[in-house]
Amino acid sequence: MKKIKTITRRDFLKNSSLLATGFFIIPRYVLGRGFTAPSDRINLGFIGCGKQSNGLQNYFLKTDQVQFVAAADVYQAKTERFIANLTKYLSAKNNTTTTNSCKPFHDFRELLQLKEVDAVVIATPDHWHAAAAVRACNAGKDVYCEKPLSLTVAEGRAMVHAARKNNRVFQTGSMQRSWPEFRHAVELVRNGYIGEIKQVKVNIDGPPKEWDLQGEPVPEGLDWNFWLGPNTIERPYNSILAPSISFESTLWPQWRAYKEFGGGGMTDWGAHMFDIAQWGLDMDNSGPVKVTPPADGKKEGLIYEYANGIQMIHQNEKGNAFCEFIGTKGIVHVERGTLKTSPENLKDHVIADTEKHVYFSDNHYADFLNAIRTRKNPICDVEVGHRTASVCNIGNIAYNIRRPLEWDPVNEQFKKDKEANSLLHRPMKKEWKV
Repeated sequence: MKKIKTITRRDFLKNSSLLATGFFIIPRYVLGRGFTAPSDRINLGFIGCGKQSNGLQNYFLKTDQVQFVAAADVYQAKTERFIANLTKYLSAKNNTTTTNSCKPFHDFRELLQLKEVDAVVIATPDHWHAAAAVRACNAGKDVYCEKPLSLTVAEGRAMVHAARKNNRVFQTGSMQRSWPEFRHAVELVRNGYIGEIKQVKVNIDGPPKEWDLQGEPVPEGLDWNFWLGPNTIERPYNSILAPSISFESTLWPQWRAYKEFGGGGMTDWGAHMFDIAQWGLDMDNSGPVKVTPPADGKKEGLIYEYANGIQMIHQNEKGNAFCEFIGTKGIVHVERGTLKTSPENLKDHVIADTEKHVYFSDNHYADFLNAIRTRKNPICDVEVGHRTASVCNIGNIAYNIRRPLEWDPVNEQFKKDKEANSLLHRPMKKEWKV
């Protein structure tokens, strides 16, 4: 009988590759009988406590694998709400295993200095994503960052670089990849059930609009200059951009509609539906090679073309956002909660174990936590999120300058177009550059 080699605590600490990454959640079996692991739960810091934080906080807490130890926002009332919601949740659960010692911060950089923070969740407006994520990676924290990953292509690549340089686990919040209808749609496409793919239709809203807001008094407790952050263009406060808690309950903040802070529907919903298109076409590490905006100047009808000839068309019809794959033998149409196919019974087909399968996740948040423990890439790794955001961003550029563009997905540059390439990045204040 082969002798089983045991591992001592000293051997583990000496040889573990986890130690080199600065990750210190040590399994109980390593410490031995009588020892308690330093943490059975992953300590999270939260950056950006606006409306999106409400759902994210619950999703992570429901995994029963985390505790929130810090939260940061430039709007004091929202940090206080985050901590109050946490207290309420833990009290309702009568939770005795998770502590409620979440520290509030105005400046997220102070949060990043806390040694007890293992990972951060970033739910700021898009214009803050890169500045926060790059600094989190450099501080040795793993990152969950909301979609769309970046406001510009250059910022997205900087996030990938920071994650790789610092050996960080990085999950993009494109949670549809962890939903069964989207996974099944992609596996039907990947396994050839609708034949050769000729076209993909993506139904989402259009690009962002020009600034048209009037200035309003800045509410007490909001640091508006900090909210503007990396932007070199100053804009006055308006309540639809950073609404009060009471106003926020009636609408989603509208910063995403303005190009200073977001990419309109092209990035907001595009980060979901272009993401599924890229997944289905097996283009997670690449992208289209040509982008052609409509000749009439409309904000829909843009055509992406891939090197294999497949066209992806942006449309903006009334109704739900969706992604539709059109092949030589059928159609796969998927939206949230709905999968439709032609032939109709195809949607019920069970993909065999011997066929092609994509990464399986049925919980986007638990998947991130598992990746932290295993040090393997999660289902929507930073490179994937960056490539999807790039599709969205180059589409916005084409709509903006209104001419066909050739895109090089390897070098992430437009071919022979200086003006278009100048829009792949934006000016940033010196202290926030990435």
